Amino acid sequence: QVQLVESGGDSVQAGGSLRLACAVSGYTIRTYCMGWFRQAPGKEREGVATINAYGSTTYADSVRGRFAISRDNTKSAVFLQMNSLKPEDTAMYYCAAPRSAWTNCFGRDPADFNYWGQGTQVTVSS
Repeated sequence: QVQLVESGGDSVQAGGSLRLACAVSGYTIRTYCMGWFRQAPGKEREGVATINAYGSTTYADSVRGRFAISRDNTKSAVFLQMNSLKPEDTAMYYCAAPRSAWTNCFGRDPADFNYWGQGTQVTVSS
């Protein structure tokens, strides 16, 4: 059974930093794309960042230069370092993984990901 468990969400002031972690079990992450997504109230879920099996990354325009996705295959974990946080970054953040190793990783489309964590809340106040 595949399980993804996010942690690290918190309430912070604008300009602050957070590091999200996603612990994965029942799944060998090293051969798959992994992604971070977020959903704010009343908005659609959006792709924040993805990282493929080779370590190549892609980011939403709104977070590029501020966020960094990384992976530790030995620990079966994926991370999202978030710096210079803004109130508009407030959302529930989800870690996700695809069923297929051939998933279009760089499209950051939630529809391409099959396994999801329960989410961790990030709140940024001005």
